[in-house]
Amino acid sequence: MRIVPVLILSSPLALFSAIAVGQQAVGPKADKCEALTKMDIPSVAITSAKSVVAGEFNGPPNPFTGADMSSFYKSMPAFCRVVAHAKPSSDSDIPIEVWMPLAGWNGKFEGNANGGFAGSINYLALGASIIQGYATAGTDTGHAASGIDAKWALGHPEKITDFGYRGIHEMTRIAKLIVPQFYGSAPAHSYFNGCSDGGREALMEAQRYPDDYDGILAGAPANNWTPLLSLGVAVTQAVTATPASFIPPAKIPAISKAVLAACDKLDGVADGILNDPRQCRFDPTSIQCKEGEDTSQCLTAPQVTALKAIYAGLHDAHGQSIFPGYLPGAEDGPEGWSLWITGPAPAKSLMAFFGLGYYSNMVYGKADWDYKTFELDSGLKAANEKTATALNATNPDLSAFQSRGGKLILYHGWNDPAIPAVNTVKYYDSVIAKMGSTTANTFTRLYMIPGMQHCGGGPGPDEFGEGMNATASDPQHNVRIALENWVERGTAPTSFIASKAASANSPEITRPLCPYPQSAQYKSTGDPNSADNFVCANPVK
Repeated sequence: MRIVPVLILSSPLALFSAIAVGQQAVGPKADKCEALTKMDIPSVAITSAKSVVAGEFNGPPNPFTGADMSSFYKSMPAFCRVVAHAKPSSDSDIPIEVWMPLAGWNGKFEGNANGGFAGSINYLALGASIIQGYATAGTDTGHAASGIDAKWALGHPEKITDFGYRGIHEMTRIAKLIVPQFYGSAPAHSYFNGCSDGGREALMEAQRYPDDYDGILAGAPANNWTPLLSLGVAVTQAVTATPASFIPPAKIPAISKAVLAACDKLDGVADGILNDPRQCRFDPTSIQCKEGEDTSQCLTAPQVTALKAIYAGLHDAHGQSIFPGYLPGAEDGPEGWSLWITGPAPAKSLMAFFGLGYYSNMVYGKADWDYKTFELDSGLKAANEKTATALNATNPDLSAFQSRGGKLILYHGWNDPAIPAVNTVKYYDSVIAKMGSTTANTFTRLYMIPGMQHCGGGPGPDEFGEGMNATASDPQHNVRIALENWVERGTAPTSFIASKAASANSPEITRPLCPYPQSAQYKSTGDPNSADNFVCANPVK
């Protein structure tokens, strides 16, 4: 669910300077593009098919930052732009755009994901794909709205289905009909890359439509949607239980500082990064204000109670764990807790918008629903009955995807403030339990990233080729290239090198990303900012 890179989405895209290697010299004539309007696809209307001259596409600003992206659009090559509308139900209207380079097609197709509640086509991602030589497609999944707005779902169950899984599949199905019509041959391989809700979309594809993609990269997946959005409501209740319960942004740095003081050295190096925050046993009462005191350096008793609820996660009426809570570490920062969990003001966090919007418009169908009336057991039961089939992507049986040669790489930042990282660990473990570790190892990997927040950001290294702005061209530094090598050459990935660029306050950091359950262990000597001084090792039992 990521908004800023987004539940969700990906980080702002930068300019690309290189076209993917191994491209084919394919250059259909412009009139072949216009002829695509004559294609007859049942329940689909192709409303436009036009060639766009290199550098002349006039796209919108960056949807996450508002930045002018005109220089990026000017860097795009000439391409065929097809606009279609799919109507798989009487209440469906799913806009889909298929973009295909007029020259230099690399012979592959790349499907683009959404974030949050979707609601828009990501033109930056489409542009990045064609710059790298892919034929590509995008969709808003059937509704136009801001990524944190769910009002479109009120009274529209078919649109919820479109958002849940049907929109991305329709996008993929239609693109795979258009691309060979244009080029004269089908893509040799198809890939999907998404984070947050895009990660949920990615797993939904692997589970429901195993033939759609050969390689899938799923980051921080919001795949267990119903308890995740219930957590958003429950945490909002906790931090607004009383006026004194709210933890303002000014106090978040004190929490982060106290967590590091308690746990930073557990992994053998004091570097501001918790290697595995599950090992941290931070006690919120350790920073409770003295009686009569209330400063930015401590928490009042009601705030301590709220903080404990954030870390605790969801438990049913019998005390059984339902969904993991947020892990300690990396609470601070512009994309940390004050954005996602606690918010700039009471009930104004992103998770509050997601949780309240979901229950109001998708579960209870009441625009004026009061979140303070939420009761977990009955609320989650209603959510599961009404929306789990459409929205949850939790099926661990990936045998159909595996048997056709599909490859899946999962990743998640340990300190994600939007989607608790343990959720992805639990899903990965469920796949191993269902399919067996030997079989699972032939087609899937999980990488947990220390110090990374939601799809990026945080104190830890967060660049490893997962974003469309990646410049690294080797599989050790670019997970997307490694995925393609696994699909096309049978070369299974091992570890990656993640990096964080130097800033005014810190040097460049590099760190190995190890296949779970391994993690990067410090060798006890050398620069802790260099990957050379770490080794991948299994956890000590």
